[in-house]
Amino acid sequence: MKIAAVSEDGVTISQHFGRAPFYVIVTVEDGKIVARERRDKMGHAQFAGESHAESTHGADPRGHGFGADAQSRHARMAAAIADCQVLLARGMGAGAYQNMEDAGIRPVVTNIASIDEAVQAYLAGALEDHVEKLH
Repeated sequence: MKIAAVSEDGVTISQHFGRAPFYVIVTVEDGKIVARERRDKMGHAQFAGESHAESTHGADPRGHGFGADAQSRHARMAAAIADCQVLLARGMGAGAYQNMEDAGIRPVVTNIASIDEAVQAYLAGALEDHVEKLH
């Protein structure tokens, strides 16, 4: 199993999915982390020059992040972790969350900052998904 976490330092889970510069991918076998890698993640910096007209709350009845342009950006963010089953973040938009689910990746919004601690909690079935933090 592969679990991705958005990060800014390689150790902690970023508080904002869209702004995190990279993913930390951990490979888990028999309940233990056996490998770790870093992958670049597209985000706000790369998308700065693109249209964001749909990202206003009134553009789509579901709110921020559900317009066609946002879905395209989210798909590009998901492509880097297409081989992962889970994505850990400490905050993200509702559109990004839905797009990860649509890509077959289980997003989890956690309060746990440490990547290793959050992975262990997930494996133990004790990681809460704080969907109230979606924006």
